Amino acid sequence: MNQKLIEKAKSGAPLPHPSDTTDPALEKLVEEIIGKVADKWTMLILEALEEHGTLRFTEVGKRVPGISQKMLTKTLRQMEYDGLVERRIHPVIPPHVDYTLTEMGHGLSYAFCGVWTWAEENRAAIERARAAFLARNGGL
Repeated sequence: MNQKLIEKAKSGAPLPHPSDTTDPALEKLVEEIIGKVADKWTMLILEALEEHGTLRFTEVGKRVPGISQKMLTKTLRQMEYDGLVERRIHPVIPPHVDYTLTEMGHGLSYAFCGVWTWAEENRAAIERARAAFLARNGGL
């Protein structure tokens, strides 16, 4: 978001729809990135690497409960493709592969930290809204 939009948001004035002000190529990229990183496994791997730094492949898997080796491989490859992690292969037997967040990966982790903060701040309100909805509607 550019500085003018930030100031407008702070003033309480209505913001234009993103498609009115965003380059279509940028909008497409944002949609792709959200689709890729907003999944459960990417978020959990991002969190593990942020908390523990560089980890070997097997250590990442241990810190992400329930992930299969196939899904771990697929998700780490996608994260590497998007520039979120750096993969290093050490020429030893057996091969030693480790993963580290890149600067972009740390930036994304920081951005998602805002979602955690928001959820923590709004947890009680969300629970009340859900209870009220269920009381009114008898279920989902």
